[in-house]
Amino acid sequence: MKYLVIAAFIAILGSLGAALVFMMRGGQSDAAGAPDSPPRKNHMARALAFRVGFSILLFVVVLISYLMGWIQPTGLPLQR
Repeated sequence: MKYLVIAAFIAILGSLGAALVFMMRGGQSDAAGAPDSPPRKNHMARALAFRVGFSILLFVVVLISYLMGWIQPTGLPLQR
């Protein structure tokens, strides 16, 4: 389970880094301004959408793992 969480965090950080790279490049085309080049797709929005998807997937996996008993909370006990 630890490895799955680590892999999810790496995927989240990777897609966030990719969005940063696409944002810093701006809307530059791959063909260095050729007038007949097709417009670039919105790569930054897609990278951020993947990041949100990975985050939601990680939350759901942790929630299901807790409900199935695969992981146990190790925090402070509740005071009543």
